[in-house]
Amino acid sequence: MTAGPSSRFRFVQLDVPGHLGLDDGRYLVRGEGGNGQAVVVVQTLGAVAGRLPRRQRRAHRVDHGPPPEVPLTRLTMIPAEPDEVEAAARELERVTGDPEAAELAIGAALRTANHVLRAHRIATQDPYGHEIGREAALVARVGYGTGEGLAEGRWEQAFEVPPPAQRRRRAQALRPQERLAAVLAGREPIDPCEPLLLRARADLEAGRPREAAFQLRVGLEALLAELPGDAGPDQEEDLAALDARLEAALAAAHEALGGELSAERVSELGETLRICERVLRRRQALRPE
Repeated sequence: MTAGPSSRFRFVQLDVPGHLGLDDGRYLVRGEGGNGQAVVVVQTLGAVAGRLPRRQRRAHRVDHGPPPEVPLTRLTMIPAEPDEVEAAARELERVTGDPEAAELAIGAALRTANHVLRAHRIATQDPYGHEIGREAALVARVGYGTGEGLAEGRWEQAFEVPPPAQRRRRAQALRPQERLAAVLAGREPIDPCEPLLLRARADLEAGRPREAAFQLRVGLEALLAELPGDAGPDQEEDLAALDARLEAALAAAHEALGGELSAERVSELGETLRICERVLRRRQALRPE
């Protein structure tokens, strides 16, 4: 990550509470064929000297006291190719002046960070490792700086990007606290289709359409088996559309066994998944309070 004196690297930085399992350092990420390189800098902040508390070998008695200090993981995603200072400044001005552009930049950075986290989970065979979403970041920043400075956590220009209000409005419309209470009290089940379709969405947004095809196939079959067909005209229309799309979803999963899917197939998966999500949102919104 070297550049001349007039060059700067753009970056997106996320501060996430807790320890994500990654060791501090720099991680070089390459796309397929070696294209689209980026560097992810991982720093643990808040713990003493950047170290996690030492684990005890045996259970030991503890007294009441203040809660332990929680580390903060700082993830800095940096494209491997620099820009001229003026170009980096113009791009920063464009992104910070357009909330949608800022969220697109943060979304791309999240995909890069999650690529590292997913590789770490597979390498360590940790079934409980997880990726992160936009809401996980306490702070999201965009900016630019020198390669050496960014590797050490220093930048020249940066702006903090607040979370988008649209996601909060959607979450409020779904009444998640009421559903959470009902599930924990045993009044409502979590249908098998729900986690399957959530995984399909995560895979699709992360650029893993083959995995999304596998999840969607099973999730769609489960949804059609679990939801009643007499839930109102809008719901019945969507369920009929999903039933008509089942054969295509099965074909996509079969094709995914042999390799990458076509752009048309990926678009088809996305539309089917959107209908599934609409059905589940409608069912949740129509539940009696």
